[in-house]
Amino acid sequence: MSAKNPIRVFVTHCFASHPDYHRVYEYMESTANFFYQNCSVPDHAPQGGGKEALKEEYRTQLKTAEVVIVLSTLYVEKVPPEIAKRAAEIVDWNERQIVDAIRRQARGEATNRWETIEFKL
Repeated sequence: MSAKNPIRVFVTHCFASHPDYHRVYEYMESTANFFYQNCSVPDHAPQGGGKEALKEEYRTQLKTAEVVIVLSTLYVEKVPPEIAKRAAEIVDWNERQIVDAIRRQARGEATNRWETIEFKL
């Protein structure tokens, strides 16, 4: 991964703005030496065509992505079991966990980063 070869990321959306959608991108932006290309465009909802038009627009946005992030907060209740079963990885809302999971799933990169905890004696 580099600025010339960013990881192509699609974050789920319902063709509407959602705080958690933006939060994922804030996490990626705040990570040093992490380069990505946003493949999702929530502001580009089809004007007509119904359900098939929506599916086609999602396919268009998804086809170039290396990683798909499914936001569990877009579901009214618990994440449907079928989606959880298909997930390669499920992580908490944690900047480091999300970015590390993207690297592993997109490019097979193991970050081998350690948490540093400072204690005052």
